[in-house]
Amino acid sequence: MVNIYSRKQTWKFLLLIVAVIIGISSLWITNNLVKKLSAEERKKVELWAEGMKQLARTDNPNQDISFVSQVILNNETVPVIITDNSDRILFVRNYDSLRLTDTTFLKQKLVEMKKYCSPIEIVFPNNSKQFVYYEDSTLIVRLIYYPYIQLAVIFLFILVAYLAFSSSRKAEQNQVWVGMAKETAHQLGTPISSLMAWVELLSLKNVDDEILTEVGKDVNRLEIVAERFSKIGSATALSPVNIIETINNVVNYMQSRTSAKVQYNIHYSGNHELFVPINVALFEWVIENLCKNAVDAMEGNGNIDISLYDQMQVLFIDFKDTGKGIPKSKYKTIFQPGYTTKKRGWGLGLSLSKRIIEEYHKGKIFVKSSELNTGTTFRIALKK
Repeated sequence: MVNIYSRKQTWKFLLLIVAVIIGISSLWITNNLVKKLSAEERKKVELWAEGMKQLARTDNPNQDISFVSQVILNNETVPVIITDNSDRILFVRNYDSLRLTDTTFLKQKLVEMKKYCSPIEIVFPNNSKQFVYYEDSTLIVRLIYYPYIQLAVIFLFILVAYLAFSSSRKAEQNQVWVGMAKETAHQLGTPISSLMAWVELLSLKNVDDEILTEVGKDVNRLEIVAERFSKIGSATALSPVNIIETINNVVNYMQSRTSAKVQYNIHYSGNHELFVPINVALFEWVIENLCKNAVDAMEGNGNIDISLYDQMQVLFIDFKDTGKGIPKSKYKTIFQPGYTTKKRGWGLGLSLSKRIIEEYHKGKIFVKSSELNTGTTFRIALKK
């Protein structure tokens, strides 16, 4: 059976790859555009510098300087600083008027411009020289940062949409989950009532007491299962219960229904009473799921150690098996609905256990430790 969770993870990974490709493509196209515009701006500055040179010529007083003046005046975007051989600032263009009187700002800009590009040299007829420095215009700067801002907005939109979709999907899943659980409890009600009547009838027919006892146990078991399903989605009342007794009851039930090669061991210190607020029907379901999970991991042969640690305000319950272990990358994944390594099953046991412990009992359940081919330890933390 194809694992549903694996397919979902594959789709998420593919969508992430597509998003990365779109982002890289956007950056590449924008960077190419910025390079071309920067080259055009350098040509503009070179033309502007040539215009300044022509304007400063004195050997031909009758030359028409209207075109040259137009070239100089048309530079309204590229910030320019002109210096002499001693780096003395002679002329500044396209900066805020308030900045023109700030010598510290202009010197800092000159240092930045020297790092940005090589100067354009203007040689005048008298062999004196001036140097034109410039930096990217506001338009270029905006274009450089635009794709990053664009990607940030896109990813933010995707994140918000994903969270909204996940929240909506989770609410829908919860409704389906609750509806299915209650419908299951309702459907079990009729055959359970019928079986109870048949047990009463058989008791009047002098049927072997041992058979009646075993059938009665299974009928009671069905009643417990129906009760568990009926409590899903409902406000669950918690009451102080001797949790040691509860765990013993579940272990006794599981031990009679699993291989004789599976050894259950319960470890606790102090007396035999440890009261914790729980819902017995739901909590027993969790213990059963963890035990079944351990038996499957050990393939019906090994030890299951259940240890209780009383920490005053919190009770820790560890379930340690000698199974095949869990890779560290799967510690959280195994609690996802639909995740399973078995050929049969829907992968709901651990997901259901997490829901019962964290939503109904306000506790925590997680993989405390695991080692491949050695075993796994699950931990439940309950508030006392």
